[in-house]
Amino acid sequence: MLSADEYLDDFWPNFHQIDDVFWKLERRQSFRGRPSWVAMVEGDWDRSLKLLDDGAGAARGRERPAKRFRRRRIRIVEQPVTPYLQWEMHLLAVRDAAVEQVRVLDSGEVAEIEVGRRLPELVVLGTVAMYEVTYDESGTHSGARRIDDREVIAACQGELDKLFERGEEFRPYYEREILPLPAPRVSV
Repeated sequence: MLSADEYLDDFWPNFHQIDDVFWKLERRQSFRGRPSWVAMVEGDWDRSLKLLDDGAGAARGRERPAKRFRRRRIRIVEQPVTPYLQWEMHLLAVRDAAVEQVRVLDSGEVAEIEVGRRLPELVVLGTVAMYEVTYDESGTHSGARRIDDREVIAACQGELDKLFERGEEFRPYYEREILPLPAPRVSV
């Protein structure tokens, strides 16, 4: 188990060692954090979107030194879309074409594999390491569980491949389901 700071300290050196596909599986529908999210919570949707654009450029700079590899994200979505998810979809729209392949799955499509608990939030750095990212009750990032067992990582990659193939391409989903929505309202 790693604290939030320990996770980031562990993540970045391993990120630069990726030897296969970078995977991210996102299941949670609500989180807390980031300045652009705070702006949205404060009711300033335009500033929130501007901060998203600015942050995406900074993230590309941090990632640029890493060698080229495929990046894939699977985003599980429940209806109605939460304010957080609406916000995050705009972030993914900025990153989608330039950085990673994103697919969207409705939560109903994973119900049969969510026996007893929801799918975890996963980050897989090729065969180097896998993290189950953790959050506290408020949705604030609290750290991660690092998994090094290559057989477990390979098995998870196989399942992620299957989910990715079942998912809808991000851009059509975003344009159909997210863009028409009014600015989200969050009660604090």
